[in-house]
Order: sequence, then C-alpha cells, then structure tokens
Amino acid sequence: MRFEPLHAHDRDRNSIVVHQVSVSYGDVVALDDVSLDVAGGERVAVVGPNGSGKSTLFKVIAGVIQPQRGRVDLFGTEPREHICVAYVPQRSQVDWSFPVNVQDVVMMGRVGRLGLLRWPSRRDVALVRECLEKVVAIELSKRQIGELSGGQQQRVFIARALAQQAEVVLLDEPMTGLDVGSQTAIYGILDTLRAMQVTVLLSTHDLNQAAQCFGRVLLLNRSVFGYGPASQVLSSERLVAAYGDQLRLEEIGDGVLAFSDTACSGGGDGHVDHR
Repeated sequence: MRFEPLHAHDRDRNSIVVHQVSVSYGDVVALDDVSLDVAGGERVAVVGPNGSGKSTLFKVIAGVIQPQRGRVDLFGTEPREHICVAYVPQRSQVDWSFPVNVQDVVMMGRVGRLGLLRWPSRRDVALVRECLEKVVAIELSKRQIGELSGGQQQRVFIARALAQQAEVVLLDEPMTGLDVGSQTAIYGILDTLRAMQVTVLLSTHDLNQAAQCFGRVLLLNRSVFGYGPASQVLSSERLVAAYGDQLRLEEIGDGVLAFSDTACSGGGDGHVDHR
C-alpha cells in the first residue's frame, strides 16, 4: 500500500512535535505545558489515570481542538494542513446504532481525498477491499458496524485509517473491553503499521502492555511525568507521582507490582518495576 500525502512531507523532521501545549475547559486544566516528539514510524503508549488529558492530547494532535498555548507540528506544519492523521476515539464515544455497513465505514476514510461530491472510483473500492483484507475483516464488509464485536469494530476503524492512507494514527484506549485474543489481533495489525512506517500513539490503562509492546511511553497526568523507554518512565516513584491514590504498589521478589485503579477492562493492568 503506497501513501499519497496531500503535501510533500519533510522526512528530516519528526512526524509529531508537541511544544509546551496547554489546554483548559473553562477553569479545568486538561493539559499543562506538555511537550513531546515522535519520530516517523515510532509506536508510543500514552498512560495515565482517568481525566489525565490523554484524549485531549490526541484531539490537539489531530487538529480537532486548538490549544490555548503552545504548538503542534506534524512533519513540520500545523495539523490542519494534513489529511494524513487518523484519530480513532474511544468506543464509548461512537454511535454504533448508525445504519452503516463496514465497507461504507472504511470508505469514509477516502472522503478527505475524494471530497464530498465525488463518487468513489474503482480504485477507491479496490483500496477499501485491500484495507479490510489487511486487518482480516473482508468477510465483514456487508455487516452493520453495530452488529460487530468490540475487537471487530476496532479492526474496521484501523482499516478506515489505512484507507485514509494515514501516516499518523491516534488510538484512544482501543483495547478497553476486548478479550486477550482480540487484543493480540490488534497488536498484530499495529506491527503491520510499524512495518509501513506509520506513526502510532495509543492510550492504554494496561501498564504491562505499555512496557512490553511500545518503544517509548508517555506518562501523563495533565503534565508530563515521564517520556522515554518504559524501564525509565514506569518506575514506582514516577507512577506514584502521576497516579497518586489511584495506584496500589505491592512488593514482589526483587521488584514492585503496580496496579492502577483506573483500568476499565478485564485485562491485566500491572507493571513490575525491577530494582
């Protein structure tokens, strides 16, 4: 699958640069002086308690909301200049009763390139089919999106991002409520995206998966409490500072097991900090 960016990207620049971004909703501070940089093709886990600003950060990067202070650059320019960013919100924010089938959902990823008044070409239809095949969901193409399992729905939304030919994909808690098999399938698709040099930011409550499956971890609670390799960021000291009383620590052998009380799924949320 070949990407066709609307604007030529400067490949010498990072795909995402967030510089001293602050966002408030009235008197409530969502993000306070947040900075990070993400290289092209990198996979970053964003962790933190509920209400820590993870969704707000994704919306700022996607250009959905504007920060009161600071700046976001994607390949050196502002987010609104790009159609190569795909934002997949939390499943709880999607109206699954909307009468649309899987093929149509994935075709929505082509709207930014087609425009609102053009009909999809044979090439667009073929690309949608290719995207569904890539996420192993071609057999679902005529099913209503609301009839699918949570794991199937997430695979379809990733297929839509592929149809968009996104070079930056933002996944807001995609593993919540999924069984282990569905989570494994999603991570397999993320491996495919990494091979395609697609940059992925994924928010999660599972500290163990963040440590095992991602090159870097952003520990966020309105401010950045750590950004880098999991071995450095997910220390007991940083976790306690970020989570406060939403975290429980237990001594086990030569390490500390951290349990977050903010996890919404049945999956494990522990992380061992070896000392």
